[in-house]
Amino acid sequence: MIVYGASGHGKVIIEILESMGESAITVWDDADKAPICGYEVRKPEARVADKMIIAIGVNETRKLVAERVADMVHFAVAVHAFSHISKRATIAVGTAVMAGVTVNVDAQVGRHCILNTSSSIDHDCVLGDYVHISPNATLCGDVQVGEGTHVGAGATVIQGIRIGKWCTIGAGAVVISDIPDYATAVGNPAKVIKVKTAE
Repeated sequence: MIVYGASGHGKVIIEILESMGESAITVWDDADKAPICGYEVRKPEARVADKMIIAIGVNETRKLVAERVADMVHFAVAVHAFSHISKRATIAVGTAVMAGVTVNVDAQVGRHCILNTSSSIDHDCVLGDYVHISPNATLCGDVQVGEGTHVGAGATVIQGIRIGKWCTIGAGAVVISDIPDYATAVGNPAKVIKVKTAE
């Protein structure tokens, strides 16, 4: 298994894979890096047969890398042994699920998402590709989160809310109304403080 990214996030992914019983782990990074978690860090290779998890926390960068290496590897799913995933939930390739995460019935999680430590994804939620749900964030039932959105640590999103693509939801925010594409929302209740121009 290849872990692409030798940062702190890469360390967490390595321990997730170890919790799954994976022992054949290779670490790649574009920069020269010291070994992490006892694994040597190598430069990316042209083509390999192994599966891969991209261990890059920045959503935009993770998408760029995923698109760049898509023809080289098959993407895996990394799910920590101490998480709870409903048998009726779906998690797409490239996604990493940290310890303490709960994903409940009929939730749908897209490609290359990060469900960070102790986050909660309740029933019927739908997460687009490249979403990052930070530690201890809570999505109540039937929440939809668009591609590339980052929900900050400890944020709470009440049931039925729709959050657009490439949004930023601040740490500790309480989201009680829909959020448009490219918006940044903070506070309790969450208020939109800016909207980026579509890229």
